[in-house]
Amino acid sequence: MDLLTQIRDFIHRHSLLAPGDVVVVGVSGGPDSLCLLHLLRELQATYRLQLYVAHLHHGVRGKEADDDAAFVAALAQQWQLPVTVERQDVLAVAREQQLAFEEAARRVRYAFLGRVAGQVGATRIAVGHNADDQAETVLMHWLRGAGLAGLRGMLPATALSSYRLFQPPADSDAGPLTLIRPLLATPRADVEQYCAAHGLQPRFDRSNLDTTLFRNRLRHELLPLLETYNPNVRQRLCHTAAIVAADYDLLERLRDAAWRETVRQESEQAVIFDRAAWLAQPLSIQRALIRAAAYRLRPQLRDVGFIHVENGRRVAEEGTTGAQSTLPDGLMLQVGYDSIVVAGEGRVPSFTGPVLPPGKELLVALPGQLALPNQPWALEASLPRRWSLAEIEANRDRWTAWLDADRLAAPLLLRSRRRGERFRPQGMAGHAPKLSDWMTNAKIPRAWRDRLPLLVAGGEIAWVCGWRVSEMAVVGPETRRAARFRLRMAGREGNP
Repeated sequence: MDLLTQIRDFIHRHSLLAPGDVVVVGVSGGPDSLCLLHLLRELQATYRLQLYVAHLHHGVRGKEADDDAAFVAALAQQWQLPVTVERQDVLAVAREQQLAFEEAARRVRYAFLGRVAGQVGATRIAVGHNADDQAETVLMHWLRGAGLAGLRGMLPATALSSYRLFQPPADSDAGPLTLIRPLLATPRADVEQYCAAHGLQPRFDRSNLDTTLFRNRLRHELLPLLETYNPNVRQRLCHTAAIVAADYDLLERLRDAAWRETVRQESEQAVIFDRAAWLAQPLSIQRALIRAAAYRLRPQLRDVGFIHVENGRRVAEEGTTGAQSTLPDGLMLQVGYDSIVVAGEGRVPSFTGPVLPPGKELLVALPGQLALPNQPWALEASLPRRWSLAEIEANRDRWTAWLDADRLAAPLLLRSRRRGERFRPQGMAGHAPKLSDWMTNAKIPRAWRDRLPLLVAGGEIAWVCGWRVSEMAVVGPETRRAARFRLRMAGREGNP
């Protein structure tokens, strides 16, 4: 099958083009972009395409880069195609943004292509990445410790809005911009053979030989070494990308469904998850939700690494209220009463939870229901006929506590703390530190300590609500009646 037929099939299989499309083609002058432009010209009549050539001069390589720009401009004129040539000082951008030159060049280049597309009303931007580029990308991401999003490599079609650009370009008048890669399944050798067969004379970029650049080292040193172990390693890497891309697509769908189930509130400043709903998610989705929150709050982030995500996940799972974890680019994850908040440092919103005014005291009936004053929270106290130690030990809801009903002396009260009182927390062998000291060690924020509800039986604290039950009323093998106390907000399942 000749290359034109292969590319036509690839375009059809991945729906890269539609009849009448306006397409901006990124042309550097090298073999890949030259081959791509020639192929799209061959398909121009079939798809009724309007082609626009775009070339970015990166402000380096001196006369060679000048000659590349002149070559592309002359070729476009020869082929009677409109062309835009622009020059930018990418090295200065890299210094200003503290980025590697390769990353700065990528961002500047895509932003340039997006601007050109917007100006000419294009919906497609075509670039010349080939199968060898794909293999290099997957290997590079693997070496840098990427997750599934990185191991899927490049995609045949990607919304330009998904790229972490300095200033994402506005969509064109014709609609959202899509970056397409028609050569993604084509080996570099086939590209070069096509250029030779059609008399194309691509430019040669000497910087591609510079092995101080990470990708070039992979291309010229590591991949040839790996081919001594498996001659088909490039193809295998491309197969891996295709498999992972399909799996990642499924994960994204599951993550989006979980987002709708777990997010209470979303703004430009913060994403607030319902902690119980987040905890109910599989491990993979928990990580994906944290990563998605970071990307939504910081659209220019290109990568949120595993260490940041995993540290945040563990704090969200195990931390007490007020516990924090650092995420990239000034973001913080903080545990609330019954929430997980991702926000910029210093922008974490105040948390909503059950509170009582200092000095407030309410009588609790067992069984019974008690509405907390001036808030949507209420306490449900019940004596379930059926319960088990296994069920109680598996309880993950911080606002539900199980206590030995026969060890709860009257009166049973819900109140705020009193000066100098002590608390016998479960797991401390009956030791009774001052409640104020225990709250400090438990990292309960100072502002909440005077307003946090306490369940008190016969004058002794039985439950610091949301944190810890007392040793005095722990349910054990000898317990005959277990009491369940649940704080719920109005409108939630199981609410009183």
